[in-house]
Order: sequence, then C-alpha cells, then structure tokens
Amino acid sequence: MSKYRVVVVGMGKRGLHHATFFKANNRFELVGVASRDQARLQAALGKLGQVPSSNDARSLALSAKPDVFCFCTPPNVRIDMIKLGLESGAKLIAFEKPVALTSAELSTMRDLIRNARAKAVVSHQHRYGVHYRKVKEIIASGALGRVHTVYATATGWMTHMLSHMIDYTSWYNNNAAATWVMAQAAGRSKVTDNHPSPDYIGGFVQFANGVRGIYECGAGAPDQPDVAKWWGKNRLGAQGTEGFAEVLTNGGWRAVTKNGGAQNGEGAMNYELDMPPYIQEMADWLDDDKRVHQCNFEHACQGAEIMLALQRSAAEGGQVSLPLTAGADEQALLKARVADRPVLVSCEQNRKEFGLA
Repeated sequence: MSKYRVVVVGMGKRGLHHATFFKANNRFELVGVASRDQARLQAALGKLGQVPSSNDARSLALSAKPDVFCFCTPPNVRIDMIKLGLESGAKLIAFEKPVALTSAELSTMRDLIRNARAKAVVSHQHRYGVHYRKVKEIIASGALGRVHTVYATATGWMTHMLSHMIDYTSWYNNNAAATWVMAQAAGRSKVTDNHPSPDYIGGFVQFANGVRGIYECGAGAPDQPDVAKWWGKNRLGAQGTEGFAEVLTNGGWRAVTKNGGAQNGEGAMNYELDMPPYIQEMADWLDDDKRVHQCNFEHACQGAEIMLALQRSAAEGGQVSLPLTAGADEQALLKARVADRPVLVSCEQNRKEFGLA
C-alpha cells in the first residue's frame, strides 16, 4: 500500500509525540515538521532525524502537499491552522483538544471541514488505554444493569481536561446526544493561561437516553489520593442499577457488579501504548470511509458543545439547551461574570497548582 504524506506543525511535547509515531508507522511518510520556536525544532530534529523542517508552517505545508495535516499548537489558532491544512490539500486534519475555545469558533471550524468534505480527528487518545477499554467493556456487557449516571472529575483545569472527561464518558454512554446542561464556576487565576479556564467548574448534563452526566474540573474537584501524578488524578466511569465501573487515568480500573463482585486491574496513561492505535486508525479511515476513526471530529464536536454549554451556563446562570443554535464567546462571558475571589480548593496539592500556596 502507498504511504500517506504527513506534516506536523508545533514541536512541543504533543507535536513531537505525533511526529514520532507517524514516522514509526509504515503507512505514513513524515514529509515535514514546523515550529516557530527554533530551539524546539532543533531538539525535535535531534530525535526525528532527517526530516524537512521550517519555522514557516505555511510555506512548508503548501510545498509538501500532505495527505494529513497535523497541528499541536495552543488552542487560540485553530481556525487558521484548519484553513492552512485544507489549503494544502490535506485529506485529513488532526489536532489537539480542546476542539474550540468558543461556540462561534466551533461553528466556523465545522463549516470549513464539512464544506471541504475533509476528515478530521481530535486527540482524545486516552481511550486506547487498557484500563479505559476495560471499563467500556464492562459497561457494554450489561454487567451494571441499566446505566443511569456517567461521571468524571479532574483536578487539572478545564481547557486542558474537561474535553477528555466529556469525550470518554460520552463513549461509555454510547455517544448519546445531550439535551441540556447546568453549571457553576469559580476562580480567575487561570483565565489568562494559554488554556484559559475558570479555576473550577462543575455541572450536570442531561442526555437524551435519560442518563445523567456529572462533571467537576479544576481546583475544587476531589483529590484522588491513590494517584501520585497530579495530571493523572482523573476519575471517570458509570453507575447502573447493579453496580459501577470506573477508571483512574494513572491508577487502573475498578468495578463492582452484581454477578462479578469487586474487580480491579492495572493501567496508566502511556503514550507509547496509546498513540500507535490512534495513529493507525487515521490510515484505516483514509483507506476506507467506513472505518471511521474513534476520535472523529463529529463526535468531538458533540462533546465540545457540551463543554461550551457548561461554560455558558456558569456565566449566565440557569440551564442551557442543546444543541447550541447560535455562536457565542464563552471565554469572554466567563471573564466578565466569574467572581474575582480566590477559589476554594479540595486539597493542598490543588492549592499549589493553582498558585494559592
């Protein structure tokens, strides 16, 4: 089979991960990497070897004419990067979460990709972890009885983590559509971060199949003392009429079911294990339209609307119905409405991470 040509823009940690695993997969040819940061670019080339490179992503992409245009950049340049990828002729656009910072931006992105009839993938790659898949297997088997609740907590701040939490719990709930949300938010120390967020957001999601989603993200989210790595203190899962099953990002999985009793197993986020299938599914989808990537853009948009609606509710009060019918700037709404007083934390490590120590 022929190889698909790939350009990767952004040579931070995640960009280098993508470039490394594209290069390792024999279905792809890494034809270029780009970064405005010359030091990062040189460090990446030291690991990638002889790969065409540039500080000018535009000139590189237009000359390389990739099949896959991948960008791993801060979330404030999504539209420009998507336009460049499409202009370069890419058949598939791959990029990091969150999908978008505002619903107005999301609407533009969705129109661009749909009108170009391009494929797109968002990097919610934790789902390939053995512990995430084990929980999905238990839920899908019916061992929990009728599932009535999905839930997720993460101590990392919203724009880094909530996209992941919503995506995987939606997967556990068979990607059912959401009908409304309601949320609250607190704290302003992260509103100027390159992943701008309230320090703490918590809320509820009503799904069309009757399942309720419960989410907490940030400084007020509960500690997971069994997990040492702070960014891995994420707990998500499902409850049913006959039991529960949940995963800790860096702490394995556990479940209690009516017939199986208490069960548990190991697992931790591991890019060496999670990235290869994420990359391979891009080749599979390019080969065959029916082999849709698990991390496809349309599913990610569904989660993005939930995340943006939670922000809108936190800023404006009350319930917000879904799907969203008009675009807005949720970041501006939060900055204007979230009270300027310190967030109350759930544990001392959160105090340190949110600059309150």
